[in-house]
Amino acid sequence: MEAWDELERVQSRVLERISNLELALLDRSFCPSPFSVSGQPSPSLAVADSDSASGSGSGAGTEARLSAILRSNGVADFAFKRVPGDYYDRSYEERRMILGAHSIDHLCKSIVMVNTQAPSTVIDCKDRNNSKYYVVVVQYTARLNAEALKNYLYALNDGKVPKKKFNLRLAPEETSLMLTGFEHNAVTCIGMKTEIPVILDEAIVKLNPDFFWLGGGEVDLKLGIRTSQFIDCVKPFIVCCSM
Repeated sequence: MEAWDELERVQSRVLERISNLELALLDRSFCPSPFSVSGQPSPSLAVADSDSASGSGSGAGTEARLSAILRSNGVADFAFKRVPGDYYDRSYEERRMILGAHSIDHLCKSIVMVNTQAPSTVIDCKDRNNSKYYVVVVQYTARLNAEALKNYLYALNDGKVPKKKFNLRLAPEETSLMLTGFEHNAVTCIGMKTEIPVILDEAIVKLNPDFFWLGGGEVDLKLGIRTSQFIDCVKPFIVCCSM
């Protein structure tokens, strides 16, 4: 897993310059969440407020806000858990014990990924089938299979977009922050600033019991949620995308 973490850091540095060029365009053309002040709620995500825009606002405020979003979208089986400051320095087993998760396989993360080969006309996330960005939810114990994501998106577009135009890589942290409103290790699919399409690894759907943990909007705040209710709320693509 250390090699995978290092690969993520290298990819982030490589993509940073590209991201800097795109940020100005994204600021004008990214797709706002339907929960913005001027829009009507969708059945999935909500815009992040200023208190948690950097992932460093009041934990109680973040928990209350995200809880309200979940309940308004029919999610009843969820829980928030505050974790120690050294949480990410601990082993997976220690993290499991802190959260009360059933197994270390139930510990998951949300990763913002960018399609580095997208056509020049694809600069935002308005088309969920052919988006510039995706949030991919995977287990900490799994290794993401980028090739599987490429094949899935190619098939999703009925082969109308050349396969070489799909190449998902880890988005730079500043891009992730701008799109989601959450900093590294705080990213969650609930309450994002931008309506980014979500891809849920099929391995998570197969977990028993069907209750997994992911980021909760603050670095030291985690969200546990019933898988079936997460799917009903977020409407993710379910893809076998890990090894």
